[in-house]
Amino acid sequence: MLELAVDELSRLPGIGRRTALRLALHLLREDKSTVEGLGQALVKMRNEIGYCRVCYNISDQEVCSICSDHKRDRSIICVVEDIRDVMAIEKTTQYRGLYHVLGGIISPMDGVGPKDLTIENLVDRVKTGEVSEVVFALAATIEGDTTNYYIFKKLKDFDLIVTTISRGVSVGDELEYADEITLGRSIITRVPYQTAMQGR
Repeated sequence: MLELAVDELSRLPGIGRRTALRLALHLLREDKSTVEGLGQALVKMRNEIGYCRVCYNISDQEVCSICSDHKRDRSIICVVEDIRDVMAIEKTTQYRGLYHVLGGIISPMDGVGPKDLTIENLVDRVKTGEVSEVVFALAATIEGDTTNYYIFKKLKDFDLIVTTISRGVSVGDELEYADEITLGRSIITRVPYQTAMQGR
């Protein structure tokens, strides 16, 4: 039974077998009620939390709290890799538009292509005509830049501004690890995407 628990825990990202064994042994020392509470919380989370049908942020409703907030600026969509980036940007309190969560970035080495992401759903949102600006807020990596460029080509025929966060976030950095002030400034001082491309 211990081996089974270790096997399951080691399937989590960033958890090797040694750490999984340490966690399993720790749980064995805890009260049964504590461990049961953890198990129930995980099952409840998996059963009750899904993805917003509009932006693909996590939500316990069909439409997330950000998309359903009528005080948000619906003319701006910030494109991010995953939910952690939404959380990081929201912490800055500098952005009041909507989001679009891609669910990853284009990475042929990892077998992730455009069709594995929610890019076409983003294009459909732009087609409604309500969006006047799309902000790229992907990591400053080769994969992030590749994804930006692919999306830019998909959107270039629409009547909208495409911008990218300024490079206060260092090249190679993930958004979730940037401090709130730097990330907030990067959102405020975003630049036209084509200008950013020319600067490389």
